[in-house]
Amino acid sequence: MIFVTGGSGLIGRFLIPALVAQGYAVRALYRTRIPQLPVTGKVEWVEGDLRDTLALQAAMLGITHVFHCAGLVSYAPQDEDALLQTNVEGTAAIVDACLAQPGVRLCYVSSVAALGTLVKQAGSTAPALVDEQAKWDLGAEHPAYATSKYLGELEVWRGVTEGLAAVMVNPSVVLGPGDWNRSSTRLFRYAYQEHAFYTPGNLNVVDVRDVIEAMMTLTLHTTISGERFVLSAGAVPLADFLGQAAACFGKKPPSVAVPNWAAEVIWRLEHGRSLLTGARPLITRDTARAGRHPVEYGAGKVQQAIGLTFRPLAETIQWCCAGLRPNYPASGAVVVP
Repeated sequence: MIFVTGGSGLIGRFLIPALVAQGYAVRALYRTRIPQLPVTGKVEWVEGDLRDTLALQAAMLGITHVFHCAGLVSYAPQDEDALLQTNVEGTAAIVDACLAQPGVRLCYVSSVAALGTLVKQAGSTAPALVDEQAKWDLGAEHPAYATSKYLGELEVWRGVTEGLAAVMVNPSVVLGPGDWNRSSTRLFRYAYQEHAFYTPGNLNVVDVRDVIEAMMTLTLHTTISGERFVLSAGAVPLADFLGQAAACFGKKPPSVAVPNWAAEVIWRLEHGRSLLTGARPLITRDTARAGRHPVEYGAGKVQQAIGLTFRPLAETIQWCCAGLRPNYPASGAVVVP
C-alpha cells in the first residue's frame, strides 16, 4: 500500500488517480476535508496532522512507499513560521514515521528553490544553469520559502543516513489544471482576466504529468536512493508564457512591462499595507524580484536516469486551458469542483 500526503495540492491531485489507475492501493492523509478527486471513493483517507509523528506511524502501518507532497508555498512575511512548521517540522515527522517502518521507501517533493545557485562568470549574459550540484550558500539571503524547502531536504538526508531509502524531486513551476486560486495555476487566472502588466524575466516550468511520471518511476521502479532530481522542461520569458495562455483563452495578453524600480515601490507599499491591515500582500519583495536574474534549471540527470522526455510548453498550456475553461464563468469567478 502507498501513503500520500498533500492530496489536495496540484501534484497530489494528479498523483493519487495515477496510482489508482495502475492498480496500487492508496492511503492518503487529509487535515480538515477529504479532497474531491475522481477516485476519492477508491482511496483510504486518514485524518491527521502532518507534524503528529505518532499518528503518522499509525497511518503508515502496512505501507511500502510514501509520497510526501504536502507543503506550504508562500512568500508572505506572515507565513514564515507556518513555512517552518509545515515544510520542515512536517517533513521531519514524515521521515521519523518512515524510519519506524522498516523497508519503507520515500519520495519527497522539494523545489528548485532549495537548490541554491551557481556563480556566473563575470561579464556573462547567459542564464545561470542550476542543477543538482548547486550548493546552498549559507551566507546569502534566501526567501523564507526556499529556506524551508532546503531545511526539509536536510531532514530527508538525515533519514538517509539513518537507513531510509529516499529520493527527492525538485520541480520548477508546476503547471496543471488545478484550483486557479492556488499556486502556479494563478498564472492562468492572470492571463484569463486580461491584466495589462507583466514583469520582465524568465519562468522555469514543468508539466504536472511529467512530475508524476518521474516520481512514480524513480520511487516504484528503481532502487535509487540518496539522490535528488531536478524536474524542469525549460525556461520561457514570463511575457511569452502569459501571451500563450491568453491566446489559448481568446483573451488579450499583458502588454506593459513593469520596470524594476516600479516593482520595488509596489512591494514596499504592499508591505506597509499588510502591516497596517494584517492582509497578505499582493506582491512581496521576493515575488517582485523573482525572475530578475536569468536562471535555467538543468534536468539532464533525470533524463539520463529514467529516460524522461518533457512535454513541450505549448502542449502543456493547451491542456491546462482546456481543463480550466469549463470552470470559468463569464464573471471571472471560478467554480472549483
